[in-house]
Amino acid sequence: MAAIKHLLFVEDEPALAEIVKESLMMKGYMVSHCKTGQEAMNIYASKDVDLIILDVMLPDTTGFELAKQLRQTDSQTPIIFLTAKSQTIDVVTGFESGANDYVKKPFSLEELAVRIKVLLSSGRQLEVSSTTKLATIGKYEFIYPKAILSLNGQIRKLTSREAEILQLLLLNKHHILSRDTILDQLWQNNDYFSGRSLDVFITKLRKYLKNDPSIGIINVRGQGYKLMC
Repeated sequence: MAAIKHLLFVEDEPALAEIVKESLMMKGYMVSHCKTGQEAMNIYASKDVDLIILDVMLPDTTGFELAKQLRQTDSQTPIIFLTAKSQTIDVVTGFESGANDYVKKPFSLEELAVRIKVLLSSGRQLEVSSTTKLATIGKYEFIYPKAILSLNGQIRKLTSREAEILQLLLLNKHHILSRDTILDQLWQNNDYFSGRSLDVFITKLRKYLKNDPSIGIINVRGQGYKLMC
């Protein structure tokens, strides 16, 4: 029998929190709900958490700041923002702070459940053969299963989404990888906000790889991306 997944749900609006918590518990999840960033960090530190759902506006901090704090030591646990802040800049800020997904209020409980299932699914990770566990990208070494990118002994821990995108690009090296392929495989949709988040991740990967001029992630207009190295 599969272990019950534990969700940390941070939301300060009581009525909404109760509805979402009950819905997720009916789906078979264990849900720890809290109202503040401090409460969230206390629960996170004391219990095993499989996924985190964050509101942005909290009484003592913002979800963006909380996500950044979590990502300082944890690049793997999926984070979903669930918020009424729906401007493009908010979505971009959410992904830049370390989120894996961004759900705008008002939202469908079924949609949220599907997004949680996708992020928790053991099958969502890309298949990695034994020959691709350690790969070279120019002067860099990339260990996909551990989401580690290193150069001359300097190690950068990637987020799971960054590692997934880089692995897809590597598996299609020197060939155009369409945006739709990336979005469908990793986000399971290709809407505007998913596309914008992909752009953010590509920009971050270019920054991480900038110390080797022989490497380029080329934007092929209207088609997708090509990794050259």
